[in-house]
Amino acid sequence: MKILITGACGFAGAALAHALHAHGDSFQLHGLDNLSRPGSEHHRQRLQRIGIPVTHGDLRLQSDVDALPPVDWIIDCAANPSVLAGADGRTTSRQLIEHNLFGTVNLLEKCRRDGAGFLLLSTSRVYSIPPLAGLGVRVCSGAYEPDVDKMLPPGVSAAGISEDFSTAAPVSLYGATKIASEVLALEYGETYDFPVYVNRCGVLAGAGQFGRADQGIFAFWINSHLRRRPLRYIGFGGGGHQVRDCLHPDDLAPLLMKQMAAGSDRSRRRIVNVSGGLDSARSLRQLTEWCDGRFGPHPVASDPNPRMFDLPWVVLDSTVAQQCWEWSPSRTAESIFEEIARHAEANPQWLQLSGNP
Repeated sequence: MKILITGACGFAGAALAHALHAHGDSFQLHGLDNLSRPGSEHHRQRLQRIGIPVTHGDLRLQSDVDALPPVDWIIDCAANPSVLAGADGRTTSRQLIEHNLFGTVNLLEKCRRDGAGFLLLSTSRVYSIPPLAGLGVRVCSGAYEPDVDKMLPPGVSAAGISEDFSTAAPVSLYGATKIASEVLALEYGETYDFPVYVNRCGVLAGAGQFGRADQGIFAFWINSHLRRRPLRYIGFGGGGHQVRDCLHPDDLAPLLMKQMAAGSDRSRRRIVNVSGGLDSARSLRQLTEWCDGRFGPHPVASDPNPRMFDLPWVVLDSTVAQQCWEWSPSRTAESIFEEIARHAEANPQWLQLSGNP
């Protein structure tokens, strides 16, 4: 089976390439990456060492996509993954939309020509911001949790946010590009009769993730704590109680393989949440406590000023994926943190390599 992985030199793309490669000769893998992000060259070299070719190209350019060999499946990991993209002054709204939406269109055109299936890595940030920002929460063991004594929005339970939760605007420019990509992918698949599956991922985390606060908060926090760099709890009173779940890409790979094996089976759900769920959910304060135990105490400052698009509690409920695909994650949050910590110790320049001054 011939598989194209876009964004192959980003964290998710590279990790999935390694995970699929470990399953032997059944997959012929090819990567595409524009190598624009700091740290990409590191992943490109690692992929080349195990025999996975990576084409230097830009999926925003149809000519670059047209030059790629025919494939059976595309795993789309290419995106600007920051919820602040287009609003933080680092990238423009046009750049964001071209990367995250127009690039997807070019890939879908390739699927149409090749008769290939399409697997989209989407995000929890497609879910509507106002009801999540206003979610009733309480602090328990240093972390927010939904206050079940208050009325929760439809699609939210103590187990997390389900696929039935609202995707109504506003979702951020980043979230809008991802949900637009989801809709276009499903429409292309229906119109041109090729399989499409959308995986709304929680926070992907593991060794080799670029250590940037807006793209890899767990890697950024652990690397920064180890190096005794300044850290801040931002917003929500500066207490560090805000919560995210985490998922290792090694746990995502088996689901993608099941989806590729299913092909156009119409009994399968096309959109599923994929995350470590409640068991993997940790607050920044809890993450700091883990780091203090692993590396020794390091003070964290408090900044109560809110930041655009920040939410108190984002935990995805993956029940549908578990029921429909017989899938569940195996990696614990602590095992993921330990993997990141060991990588941070072995790579003292990782923060600088991945774009932090």
